[in-house]
Amino acid sequence: MEIIISQVDNVLSYICLAVALAGSIYAIVAKELVRRFSLGSSPKCHSTPAVTALKPLHGDEPHLYDCLRSFCRQNYAGPLQIIFGVGDPSDPAVNVVRRLMTEFADADISLVIEPCVHGANRKIANLINMSRFIRHDILVVADSDIQVSPDYLSCVVGALESPGTGMATCLYCGAPGRGIVAHLAAMAIDYHFLPSILVGLRLGMARPAFGSTIALPRQMYDRIGGFRAFADQLADDNAMGEAVRRTGARVAVPSMLVAHVFPKQKPSDLLNRELRWARTIRAVDGPGFLAALVIHPLPFALAAMILGDFDAVSVLMVTGVLYSRLNLERQIDAMIGKGSFRWALGPLRDLLSFLVHVASFFVSTVKWRDQRYKVSANGTLVCLRTSKP
Repeated sequence: MEIIISQVDNVLSYICLAVALAGSIYAIVAKELVRRFSLGSSPKCHSTPAVTALKPLHGDEPHLYDCLRSFCRQNYAGPLQIIFGVGDPSDPAVNVVRRLMTEFADADISLVIEPCVHGANRKIANLINMSRFIRHDILVVADSDIQVSPDYLSCVVGALESPGTGMATCLYCGAPGRGIVAHLAAMAIDYHFLPSILVGLRLGMARPAFGSTIALPRQMYDRIGGFRAFADQLADDNAMGEAVRRTGARVAVPSMLVAHVFPKQKPSDLLNRELRWARTIRAVDGPGFLAALVIHPLPFALAAMILGDFDAVSVLMVTGVLYSRLNLERQIDAMIGKGSFRWALGPLRDLLSFLVHVASFFVSTVKWRDQRYKVSANGTLVCLRTSKP
């Protein structure tokens, strides 16, 4: 029996070493792709068509004013209509919008307050309610926690001008508030999500469309069925991207980053959000999500070291994994202008991301805002109950 156990341990050790090696190679490749992306130039629009920006809101999130204000401060020469929407007249986000309407009195800003619900996805229901006020032919939708630079609209419209393009979306980095939990949340975006998308794009495997930005012409919006076609989708942004691709058009990803703002938060907030994100990705691409275990090489290297009784090969592999991950993380920090030593938390972030990844295989419900949903096999939502704040 001891011989059998020893042989099983050896086999498992070799498997873990192989995964850890693949993960190290991935980190080396990702570092180079991050470097190239950082050197890319953002597209600029040659024309300035009229744009309608839609911002669905729910609650007065920390930094909400700054995020929304960044959309009101665009250096865009064409007409810009900004529509904010809430589902409840008592929503505290209303006061934030009123403040912006006063500050930018000359801007074309409107607020839609409409409680009507269309399907399980409350964000999409909000957008449906807002859609009847759209006046222009270029639509830009962005989540409430996204902060952008003044040339954002020019870059997005420029990306849409590329031949064969039916939608533009944007990669994003994390902008943490105070506290270690907020920094860990931002690091999940910067150290795992961002490089994985760049590698996926290079290999032709990633098909991105993110809530950070969904920009498309009104004609394409009508062609894919408008917002109503996605009223029950958990990954509504991804579903829109796939709908655009089915028409034969491409989804452009310009060489620019927007910021996803993470406020100071509790560990339970981080866990709920990351499990929802992981469960969303698994619903969209199950096989790819399973294969993505390779982007978490550290736990496999540690497992190989334990199974191999700390032999020289496994110890060297742990060292190599830490080194390759460190180089990737420092390259990412250089790209997004982070001068801190947060990369020292990299191993903790890597282990946490791995645990979330594994846990998502055992999760069938997600918490989103103040609602709990059951996620079906095809990624649609079923509302279960209202969660206590």
